[in-house]
Amino acid sequence: MGYDALFRLDGRRAVVIGAGSGIGRESALALAAHGACVVCADRDLGTARATAAECGGDARLVDVLDAGAVRELAAEAPADVLVFTAATNVRKRLLDYSDEEFDRVVGLNLRASFDMVRAFGAGMVERGRGSIIGFASIRASVTEPGQGVYSATKAGLVQLLRTAAAEFGPHGVRVNAIAPGVVETPLTRQIKDDPAWYAAYAAKSALGRWAAAEEMAGAVVYLAGDAASFVTGSVLYVDGGWTAVDGRFDPPN
Repeated sequence: MGYDALFRLDGRRAVVIGAGSGIGRESALALAAHGACVVCADRDLGTARATAAECGGDARLVDVLDAGAVRELAAEAPADVLVFTAATNVRKRLLDYSDEEFDRVVGLNLRASFDMVRAFGAGMVERGRGSIIGFASIRASVTEPGQGVYSATKAGLVQLLRTAAAEFGPHGVRVNAIAPGVVETPLTRQIKDDPAWYAAYAAKSALGRWAAAEEMAGAVVYLAGDAASFVTGSVLYVDGGWTAVDGRFDPPN
């Protein structure tokens, strides 16, 4: 085996949904840097075009809440690698949640993920190859007050991806999840705007800080290519040690 090529993606088409900003943008740039031809898809065509211009890829407009639009994208841009990052969160305690808020979080985080996995997975299964990478969260396994619905969708996403791994695996298609900790993205702006909340989250990780969006890109490149050829049905935690450390108090010697 040529180990020097384990992380190369030359000749492969990657579709990144949510490529206009944050983790999706950095994922697209990293995949292109390793040789992939990248399709940058987002509900904001302007930001998708900006990312595509940086990585020499194509830009596509897609509303992942429209299952027909997702199927159309999958037909127009059959992928060797699919990365999807789109998610939303309403940080409220369960008794304060409205039906509309519940439907909005579940609709984007779980139902849209179901549509993306099926639309792109069908073509991969037919061609006998592919890698699907969905972004879950540490909240799939650990939660806190105000995170109930978001946590439920991310736990559901992990099980959805594991099931896809079981069903698609015999056809040569790998399916994995990445579970970030706290990352500097627009989705976490509410926390960053509260200094005490921001500092508490930084202190929870073993590294004592938040992650930058580009720190997720290495995991994406790894799972996309031959370096992870026997990795499927897995959850790769990129959380700075958050889920490994119990509590925030440092006991005395």
